[in-house]
Amino acid sequence: MDINATEKRRCLECGTKLVGRSDQKYCSDMCRNSYNNKISSEVNNFVRNINNILRRNRKILLNLNPRGKVKLPLSKLTAAGLDFNYFTNTYITKSGNTYYFCYEQGYLLLENDYVALVVKQEYLK
Repeated sequence: MDINATEKRRCLECGTKLVGRSDQKYCSDMCRNSYNNKISSEVNNFVRNINNILRRNRKILLNLNPRGKVKLPLSKLTAAGLDFNYFTNTYITKSGNTYYFCYEQGYLLLENDYVALVVKQEYLK
């Protein structure tokens, strides 16, 4: 083994000189975990933020629809803070109407700025 190679081996996280196996990348489990957490933090933050929006949307729909089906002005959803860009799935009826769902809680945009709130029936069984 080249002496210069051993002198250049440093922990990827803290820079401490590595002693031991030639394929070693970190000086400790703590440094390995810290390094890997930093690498995946951007992706994890993105997913966490979207999940928070979806949970908030579901909670808004649930609070405005305690009986499972209601028609109300679209302004109520807007005022409550529903983010219409985020939903878990859609359901298109035979007549072409599109229901947007946040998990089991859904809504259908109606004419005259009204919305119908529903609960997906398969979750009620």
